[in-house]
Amino acid sequence: MPEEMQKSSAVAVNPFAAADVAGILREREWAAGELSAEQVAWCEHAAAILGTHAADRNALGDLLGLIFHYDAGEILSRVESHVVLSRYAARDVLRQLALLLLDGTALTSDRFKEIITSLKDALDIRGRELFHPIRLALAGRAGEGELDRVILLLDEAAAGFAARVKTARERILEFCAALD
Repeated sequence: MPEEMQKSSAVAVNPFAAADVAGILREREWAAGELSAEQVAWCEHAAAILGTHAADRNALGDLLGLIFHYDAGEILSRVESHVVLSRYAARDVLRQLALLLLDGTALTSDRFKEIITSLKDALDIRGRELFHPIRLALAGRAGEGELDRVILLLDEAAAGFAARVKTARERILEFCAALD
């Protein structure tokens, strides 16, 4: 088997567990005391979907930071944010995304897929023109697929930690308000 095929068929190993996520949350004061069963379940989910995208514990902490810290004004003050917003149809993506998130339905994996499909159909765009504005508005930065996983953890995390987590709906509203 060629080396390239061996690499592409290899499954990424996840070095992180719920205890690692919980430890980071406590260290950064996003969680306090003994975690509830729901919080432990969230930590397990976070470790499962973020772990393979983090090179080390600091990188995992950075991804978790995108969940627990969100400031649209700060995001929009960065040059790289304006680069994303200047691309074709970026504001159209944000307007449609906001309309789809306004109903307040929890942003689950299935709901996120529905939103992406709806945006693709309505705007007839794909790739970074579609995904980078979404990731910027909801995760706080443009980038690759690991940010989609951050987005999927938002509404679940908003259910209760020491640090208040803004839902996807709250984030898009704040982002659009800061944009105008």
